[in-house]
This record gives sequence, structure tokens and C-alpha cells, in this order.
Amino acid sequence: MTIQRFTLVCLLIIQTCAFKLYAQNVEFDKTNFPTQSKELKEAQKNIKKGDEYYKAGRGMYFLALEFYSKAHKFNPNNALLNYKIGNCYLNTIQKIVSISYFEKALELNPNVSPEINYSLGRAYHLNNEFDKAITKYTEYKQSLSPLRMVAIGKEIDKKIHECNLAKELINKPVNVTIENLGDIVNSIYPDYSPIVSADGSMMIFTSRRDNTTGGKTSNVDFKYYEDIYISYNNDGIWSAPENPSKSLNTDAHDATVGLSPDGQKLFLYNSDNGGDIYQCNLEGNDWSKPQSLGKTINTKFHESSASFSYDGRTIYFVSDREGGYGGGDIYMSKLDEKGKWGEAVTLGSGINTPYNEAGVFMHPDGKTLYFSSEGHKTIGGYDIFKTVYEDGKWSEPENLGYPINTPDDDVFFSMTANGEHGYYSSEKTDGLGGQDIYMVTFSFDKPLVNSNEDNSIAHRAYGSATSESVESVGASSSELTLIRGRVLDENSNPIKASIEVTDNEKNEVIANFESNSATGKYLVSLPSGRNYGMVVKSENYLFHSENFNIPKESSYNEIEKDIKLNKVEAGSKIVLNNIFFDYGKATLKPESTTEIDRIIEVMTMNPTLKIEIGGHTDNVSSYDFNMKLSKNRARAVVYYLISRGMPHSRMTFVGYGFSQPVASNATEAGRMLNRRVEFKIISK
Repeated sequence: MTIQRFTLVCLLIIQTCAFKLYAQNVEFDKTNFPTQSKELKEAQKNIKKGDEYYKAGRGMYFLALEFYSKAHKFNPNNALLNYKIGNCYLNTIQKIVSISYFEKALELNPNVSPEINYSLGRAYHLNNEFDKAITKYTEYKQSLSPLRMVAIGKEIDKKIHECNLAKELINKPVNVTIENLGDIVNSIYPDYSPIVSADGSMMIFTSRRDNTTGGKTSNVDFKYYEDIYISYNNDGIWSAPENPSKSLNTDAHDATVGLSPDGQKLFLYNSDNGGDIYQCNLEGNDWSKPQSLGKTINTKFHESSASFSYDGRTIYFVSDREGGYGGGDIYMSKLDEKGKWGEAVTLGSGINTPYNEAGVFMHPDGKTLYFSSEGHKTIGGYDIFKTVYEDGKWSEPENLGYPINTPDDDVFFSMTANGEHGYYSSEKTDGLGGQDIYMVTFSFDKPLVNSNEDNSIAHRAYGSATSESVESVGASSSELTLIRGRVLDENSNPIKASIEVTDNEKNEVIANFESNSATGKYLVSLPSGRNYGMVVKSENYLFHSENFNIPKESSYNEIEKDIKLNKVEAGSKIVLNNIFFDYGKATLKPESTTEIDRIIEVMTMNPTLKIEIGGHTDNVSSYDFNMKLSKNRARAVVYYLISRGMPHSRMTFVGYGFSQPVASNATEAGRMLNRRVEFKIISK
């Protein structure tokens, strides 16, 4: 043998011995540590204590890790200890750390646990190492007994499918920006379940931070109880969260579930009865006492997430009650004439899966539902999906894509009315601790925003705002109009008022809202595709009406409008914005009847009231033509009132032609404002 060959053989022997020494599983016994009996006993004690927490379940893994780490420092070459530490890290925010421990455990003893390949596959999966994950999932599946294959074979196939889908989605990331809301909103504790008002001005979320109302910690996971917190958006900056204390929070768990688009009604979760949903209302600056939604919604099973429809008359919620498709399913219920929630109906197998659905959110457009699911085409854990209700059915749920969705759990998604920003909670390595709240900014053109001016008739027939389709990025330009402002008296003091929205073509009330008594603020969401009448009413004031004729193809619009109500007194007058005639004619259209019925209501409640109905026109056509047209239109309203039993003696009608314009006749918008019918109190 040559010297060179001898040297090479020696090097190979040394390397092999070194590998075997490194890969040798070292048990915690005296034979391996004959001179370190004191240190060995301490390590054994730490393992025993860690095992107590480990056996208690996932909620205690972080405590088990504390003791396991001490023992591992003494002996890093024990397969079982490395495996357990890996499992502990796999259930914390530092999931990536688990990989090295699993790999070490497998190297030390390939038979350390029947679950080692699955656990390592899961760790690779969560770290976006999908090919490695597929290999380990496959090896794990091949090791299963026939009985275990029947039990969990489909689950492993699903994990492999998730990895393959993840590779596709990550290669085609959606065009979004994802930002952690930072340490003003988030804390070192879990922060999650964010829900926002339609205009994005207020966010309510759940947190388990150290200033909870009761100050208690759970004996299950030693974390603080859940409390509800509120943050406000001021020019794009979120304020420090406020704990509303006992107006919303108790000494037990209190969590956010859903928020009405106007931010005036809140769904809460209560852990009683297996988990129920409660509702409270914002009355001025204070929240009312939460009330259970009743037996049609709450059962002995677990009811969790819930969301209002834009009109407040439908609730979408999640329950794991009997008769579902498996796990948590999404149901809906409608408000009946008595103000009670009707029987719950499942959304069907197109939405619900044999796996869990969670985190349901109905967008203010009235048709787009966002939810989280472990089923459908996920890339791991819970993913966020959207589905659209059109032509009487829900569309196939669409994964919002990467990087919104990750191989870990992504849940509790809500979105502003304009579709620009979404909010959700996620555990990410760049977070502050546990779950944090993130904002997703979707990339498409900004919406058209109308100024706060008296354009009550001009916005009857506006066009669509140009907006790039963003279907490819998992969101869509919202097809709705958001109307917001304040309801005030003649001295600009806030008024609590009821706001009634009507489908003018059907003469049907479709939604009711209220302005806030302390601020006068109101917010109304109107999905595109209807001719809406909106009336604002408060005791001792004349009603105020608006009309919004929103074409089906209209994109997102915002209208900022303060509404001043006039007292019921002589000289007060209002424009009847939901009285309709064909152009150049004086025959009332059928959709005018609801507005005229409101006049009857005012006259009935004030039996001595005498009124004038005045007709007005623009300056198109001759003076004589417009005087005649305006008088005939006013007469048509009065004659309808007489036909409904109103005394002729209490009413008069006048045609003013174009003698009293309220806007310039130089533009079509101005002319539309000038074409109007007015209601005026002559005497009380």
C-alpha cells in the first residue's frame, strides 16, 4: 500500500468514527456521565419537570421548553430530548428553530418517534422548504400501518397537496404590501381578531395583554384573559389602543367577533354555554350591556366568528353544531319582522368543508364574503378565502394568495369598504410576540371621493369611478357607495336620528341605521345596482331625504355629507328628493309613493299643520312652460295626498318655475338641483 493510499484510508476511518461519535444517541444515565452525577441529577430533574408541562398539551409547551433547554445544555445528544424540544418550538412563533432539533433527533435515532418524519415535514412546510416537506410527508405515509393509513392517509395527502399548491402561489405572489401595525397597536402579547368599520376609522380587536380588566391569567396556558381594545385611525395613524373596561370587558374572556359597517353594533364572544355570541350597541360614547343573540344562533355547541351584512338584517356566523359538514361551518340567519334572528341555514358544501371554517367577514358591498378555512385549496393551516354571491349562488372560494396566506394559520380578515386595506392577524417571525395585527394594502387606483356639498340631486346619476381590476391580487374594487357625515340641528349640535334606506323601485325599506347621539356621526353602505331613497328622521324635526341612484356598474364612491334637520315650525322647508317625474312631465312615477307617505306621517303627527308643496324647474325651455310644469308637478303631489285622506284645506300648491334656483343653471349638476319639489310649513 502506498503512503498516499494509507493516509487516505486513515482519514476516512477518522471521519467515520467522528460521524459515529457525533451521531451516537446519549442517554441521561450514569454510564454516560460517571463524573457528573450532580449535573446529571439536575438535568434529569429538569426533564421530569419539562415532561409534566409537555404532557399537559400545546398550551404548556413554552414552559416545557424552559426546562428542556437546561437539560439540553448539559447533554445536546439525546434524540428524544431533541425531538421534544423540536415539538415545543414547532408550536411557538420560532417554528423555524424546530428544524435543527428534529434533524438532530433523526440523526441520533431514526426511530426516536413514529411521528418524527411528520414533525420534520411540518417544520419544513412552515419554513417554505416544500420539497423537503413532501419527502418527509411521503416517508411518514409509507411507514404507516394499514389501520393508520385508513385513519390519516388523506390528511397526509392533503399536506403534500398544500406544499405543491404553495410552490405555485409563491411563484406568483400577489401585488400587495403587508405591514405590521407596529408597537403602538401590537404588544408582546397575542393581538388578534381585528375588525374595522367600513370607512376604516375605527378598529376593534382582541388582546391578551397585561392590562386586561380582571388581570387574571388562564390556568390552561398561563396567558392573560382576553379583552377587547379599540384604536382609531387619524390620518392614517392608528392611536394607542383603549381598553373600554367594564362597558365591554368582564373579569372573564371577552373577544371581538364582528362589527357593523357603521361601527355602532358589535358582536362579542362569551365562553359560556360552550361559546356564544352576544351583541351590544354604541349609545353615545358608551356601549350597552351585551345581549345574547338567542337560541336560533347560540346552541350548546361552539359559536364563534360572526359578521353583519351591510344592512344589519343578516348575520353570517361560524358554529360546530350537529348537522354540519365537519368542524366549524358557516351559517346565516335573517332578522324577522319582530327583530328576532330566524332559523340558521348553512351556506352549503360549496363554502363549508369537512375541515374547519373560521373568521367570517361580510364586506359592505353586500355580496363578497371573506373567511378562513383549513379546507379548499390551502397552502397550510388556515388560509383566507373570498367568495361572491351572484345570481343566487356563491362562487367557488378563491385563495387570496401569497404572501397574504402562508403555510401557517392566517385568520380573522376584515376589509375597508373601498377595498384598499385589509386587516388580519398572523404569527410571523418579525412580529412583536405571538399573533400580531397586520395591514394588507391592495394595489389598484384610489376611489373617487365627492366633496361635502349640497349635491342631493346631483348624485342621483353619477358615473363609475375608474378602477383597475384586481382579481389577480385576491381582492376586488368595491362596488358600493359609502355615505358618511353628521346629523345636526340648526345650531350644529349633534342629533340622534333614525336613518331609513328604501329601494325606490320596490317601495321597500331595506335597511335602518342610527346616527350617534354624542357625535351625530352616521355611516351608510349602499351596494351598487339600486335606486335608493334615504330619509333621516328625529322627533320634533322635519325629515330630510336624499336620493342615490347607483348604477350596477358603479365602482366605489364616497360621499361626505352633513345633514341638518329643521324643526317642525312655520317657515321650515325641505326638498323632497325622492319625488320622481319623467323629464318634462308632471305624472308621478310609482317610486315616489314612499316619499309622499312620509309627508302623510308628518301631517298625521301634527294635525293642525298647514303646508305648501312648491314645484321648481331649471331654465331650459320657456318661462311659461316651466311655470306650468312646476305648478302641475306640485298639484300632482297634493292630489295624491288628497287621495290618501289628507284634507285639501291643509294644503296648497305653487309653481315657481325657475325663479328660485339653488344652484347655477350653467351645468347639468346645477340644473338637476334646481329641478325639485319642496315641502314648506305655512303654519303649525
